Amino acid sequence: MARPAFDYTLNFKTIDFRRRPDLYRIGRGEQGVLVVEPYKSEILPYWRFKTVAEATASAAAIAELFQGYLKAEDFPGADMARKFLQMGWTRARRYANHKGGRKYHKGTGDELPRIVDAEKAAAAAVFYAEYVAAREDPEYLRLKARHQREHEGGRGVI
Repeated sequence: MARPAFDYTLNFKTIDFRRRPDLYRIGRGEQGVLVVEPYKSEILPYWRFKTVAEATASAAAIAELFQGYLKAEDFPGADMARKFLQMGWTRARRYANHKGGRKYHKGTGDELPRIVDAEKAAAAAVFYAEYVAAREDPEYLRLKARHQREHEGGRGVI
């Protein structure tokens, strides 16, 4: 069974997904990362990736939030923390590969030349390690399966 798409039609300004986990949909990749509350407001202040030092502190803080959400059996929170770790990796990689983070030329849509920014690449690696640890965490996988089974119409099989 296909995973239900992330539902962008919901009124994200009024929904507290901690109180209404039944409305949360995992979606693909980073979908919903900047709209699902209260998690966006809890996690976003820690999200930094400009330098290795910032990325290290940021990824550690978000990983700590991730573990707290798991301990509380708060799957939407854990999934949002996982998405922020994933987004730290992908954004740092984009800045490592493209000066200013812009991948495509505004006017033509052509991909801009790739660069190598070792600092941003190292920052991306920090986030990637935490992201993989989160997405493979046994407790996360257990809660994900339960959420899919109970709220997304899935079998919840890992």
